[in-house]
Amino acid sequence: MHLHTVLSPCADLDMSPAKIIQQAVRKKLDIIAVTDHNSTRQCRLTCQIGERYGITVLAGAELNTKEEIHCLAFFENTDKADLFQRVIDRNLGMIINKPGVFGHQLIVDEDENILEEENRLLSASLHLGIEELADVVHQLDGIFIPAHVNRQYNGIYSQLGFIPSGLNAEALEITRNHRYAGFLEEHPEICRYCLVTNSDAHSLEQIGVSVTGYYMERPVFEEIRLALKGENGRKVKLL
Repeated sequence: MHLHTVLSPCADLDMSPAKIIQQAVRKKLDIIAVTDHNSTRQCRLTCQIGERYGITVLAGAELNTKEEIHCLAFFENTDKADLFQRVIDRNLGMIINKPGVFGHQLIVDEDENILEEENRLLSASLHLGIEELADVVHQLDGIFIPAHVNRQYNGIYSQLGFIPSGLNAEALEITRNHRYAGFLEEHPEICRYCLVTNSDAHSLEQIGVSVTGYYMERPVFEEIRLALKGENGRKVKLL
């Protein structure tokens, strides 16, 4: 539920949509999500390939707010993700990427042919704050989850030191590292939210190294929303 394709400057160049789906099949994953930095433009192809292999692919993005907080956004379908891309395009500053410094940002086809290279630095911050982005995501009936909240950089605690009281988020993402247990003790307030963990994969080997169990009837978007809310017998469990 948190992985980067070759469109993200931080991802390995073998993270093509086709190879990501092949790895998800090998790892016996039912659901994955494409969450490139500040872009949804590789979602449609990954969803199409995933459907052929029986893998549910959520169309999403990892957003960088104006506070430099990383957040995950997921949408019911690629049409809504495309609408959200317009929001990103209006609010992403024109900082030119330097591939030799930050990495290439490639859009590829199913055969890994390069169709385009994104020139704007996708890891730059947007002009919208975290609460504004949450509102826009929910206006498109999406799911909003602050990412790696216990990480020492680009997490909500490292950037703000607290969770805004009015933040509308379906869950918080926790990184399963050596500070995990201690962080929960220091910040018991996060347990008011549903907690999930993901691999944040930047390479094929990282896909599926950290997963969350979603207990629901079918691997579809609305069931995932119910599981995050703990409604109608659906639930989420850290594995």
